Amino acid sequence: MDIRQALLAVHSKAQAVRIVDHIGGDPQKFAELMSIFFGSEYRLTQRAAWPTSHCVERWPELIGPYLDQIIEQLARDDVHDAVEWNVARLLQYIDIPPKLQGKVYSYCVDLVDDINEPVAVREFSLTVVTKIATANPDLKNELRLMVEKHLEHTSGAFHKRARAIL
Repeated sequence: MDIRQALLAVHSKAQAVRIVDHIGGDPQKFAELMSIFFGSEYRLTQRAAWPTSHCVERWPELIGPYLDQIIEQLARDDVHDAVEWNVARLLQYIDIPPKLQGKVYSYCVDLVDDINEPVAVREFSLTVVTKIATANPDLKNELRLMVEKHLEHTSGAFHKRARAIL
């Protein structure tokens, strides 16, 4: 399968699943997907985000060589919402190295705090922030305050996730 051509052909869940199945945990095939994900073609980057997060969900070890670069996607304001959404989603499935936790925490807190972000981005970011705060007790109070601040003005899904955290 030519991953680039598959992404251009159609954007659907079924196509994302076909791409994930094709990659099958193979680091070289995943490298091809990541090359597209980090490329300069906006639409292809958007379409590559979905299979990227699903690959990491199934084979978390694949993201290791790309972790620094993938985290930086959260700080960009020129990427499609699908990129932020899927990066935050995939971060739920990995153990974030201690040296990167501060950066990830900061980026994800900013996403949770931004009421203009799509709900899914905020929810996944909240899960990542919670995971980091659980391992770092000093952050628990900050997390609690942030969650309480947003409880009244959020979607049902965010509210449910936030209540579980509290």
